[in-house]
Amino acid sequence: MQRLAARTEGFADSGIRRMTRLAMEHAAINLAQGYPDENPPLAVRRRLAEVAMDGPHQYAVTWGAPNFRVAIAQNQSKLMGLALDPDQHVVATDGSTEAMMAAVLAILEQGDKVVTFTPFYEAHRCDPRLLGATMAYVPLAPPDFALNEADLAAAFAQGAKALILCNPANPSGKVFTRAELELIAAYCERHDVFVITDEVYEHIVYRPHEHVYFASLPGMFERTFSISSLSKTYHMTGWRLGWVIAPKPLADAVKSIHDFLVVCPASPLMEAATTGLLMGDAWYRELREFYTLRRDLMLEGLDRIGVQHTSPQGAYYVLIDIGSFGFSDDREFCEELTCEGGVAAVAGSAFFLEGTNNWARLHFAKAPETIYEALNRLEAFLRKKRQKRNKSRE
Repeated sequence: MQRLAARTEGFADSGIRRMTRLAMEHAAINLAQGYPDENPPLAVRRRLAEVAMDGPHQYAVTWGAPNFRVAIAQNQSKLMGLALDPDQHVVATDGSTEAMMAAVLAILEQGDKVVTFTPFYEAHRCDPRLLGATMAYVPLAPPDFALNEADLAAAFAQGAKALILCNPANPSGKVFTRAELELIAAYCERHDVFVITDEVYEHIVYRPHEHVYFASLPGMFERTFSISSLSKTYHMTGWRLGWVIAPKPLADAVKSIHDFLVVCPASPLMEAATTGLLMGDAWYRELREFYTLRRDLMLEGLDRIGVQHTSPQGAYYVLIDIGSFGFSDDREFCEELTCEGGVAAVAGSAFFLEGTNNWARLHFAKAPETIYEALNRLEAFLRKKRQKRNKSRE
């Protein structure tokens, strides 16, 4: 049998999804894969019930049903301060995951250089590498994840063709300030690079922080693929509905690739999800309060049980420092926590460059009672490990 494609070598399945399978096997509380307990809004579910009977059930326009794209354009025009045309600027996709791959395919070729920030979401490194691109990293060190211009300049000096920006960031929870984004924009313009933004957590931002759309900065719309989805904003991670917003030449390139990746998103789901996009600003305010409560419960609980952690400014993840617990291997820690402690987490090495193994990621998109139970289990697990370590020293 002939050899498989070289691009598959060195790639394994996602560490996040792997921990979800382990959580299911051991009936653990899944704080590894970031999906909420909550259902989508009632109005959206009611509309889906109607669509299940009446349709549409056939192919939509390749780049998205017209009414769905109109709703996206109207919504994002207001949020981004841009005049977006649903036909020229919007491509509906199978979630932000497909949107990211379509944008990467539209830009990159073998040997191109891509700048991104570390810690990073897995796909932001893997997608370019699958195409033979190489990475230049800008380190953002915990606990504050501050941007250092010297590190940014060093990454761009390597000859970048594109930059991938996740804001608010997964897994760090960092929300880039306007000043930081303007600095990044200056380097993008100076080096003439494309920008792909992952902004799926755009509405999960904690006071006093505010999300600024990169494409809204002067001169940046023309070079930016703005990616988002409905998954996190409307509690519908399984619906797989997202979009790319870009100027017409960039959007056209994405359309041609997207056509041969998935043909079109699911017609019934686009029809029902349009209801959510028309719900207005009140939903976004409620969402902020919804996750602020959960973040505060998680951070206060971690403080109570003596676990050092980051303080997320956005998204719904927290990184905990496991170094003080006697673990030198973050994957070992997460597997033992899942199998023995009943709480699934993701090893920080899935997000950091090699050599960083003292962090684990937890998410708090769960009901308050589930967060309390997870914290109790984590506390019991750590107590057991401390007792075992102390006994071995006697």
